[in-house]
Amino acid sequence: MPRSSTEVTEAPMPPVQVLYEDNHLLAINKRSSDLVQGDKTGDEPLPELLKQYLKVRDHKPGNVFLGVIHRLDRPVSGVVLFAKTSKALARMNAQFQERSIEKTYWAVVQDLPSPLAGELVHFLRKDQAKNKSFARSTETPGYLRSVLEYRMLCSGDRYHLLEVKPHTGRHHQIRVQLSTIGCIIKGDLKYGARRSNPDGSIHLHARKLAFAHPVTGLPIEIVAPVPDEVLWQALASNITS
Repeated sequence: MPRSSTEVTEAPMPPVQVLYEDNHLLAINKRSSDLVQGDKTGDEPLPELLKQYLKVRDHKPGNVFLGVIHRLDRPVSGVVLFAKTSKALARMNAQFQERSIEKTYWAVVQDLPSPLAGELVHFLRKDQAKNKSFARSTETPGYLRSVLEYRMLCSGDRYHLLEVKPHTGRHHQIRVQLSTIGCIIKGDLKYGARRSNPDGSIHLHARKLAFAHPVTGLPIEIVAPVPDEVLWQALASNITS
């Protein structure tokens, strides 16, 4: 039966949780199953799904612009930021290159770091064929200096929650640096976990992005709730500061 001309069409639901949106930026809370960039699986990546959503929602007749500013590994959840204009894309890319964006991650590990807070400096090399990075403690030709700071937020019965702030943006940086000090991320088979998570995720979450808005210059802080999973929820509820 044809719809009445007065019937209101409901707006489409976004394919993921939207954390922030304005005329220039779109931030979403990526699930561990979501793909930011196409790979050999052939699964449709998030940018394409979001373009389709915006096209329908905003009744756009032509192509929708959505620039990928940065990426998260597929098994990682959390904040991913996209640009809705070419101006925003160029300016946000510059902020990432200048390392003026503050990135905060949460990681669940089985073994406590020693000390409980500190800075890690390693030299990393990516093995393209294995899609894996390797760390050395001393400067080595072909290896890139990689720095992060961490602190323990809380502990549960078997696992501990760390806050991690990378100061460089190397391939698998947090995963390999934590593994190097014996703090393997839960579910991360590639870097030493004894078993995988049932859903293929790893317990690494991009918790927060803080940056200057590319057009207004105002400070923006975007925080992503942790996944709706028992361990994540239990540890997050234990945080006292």
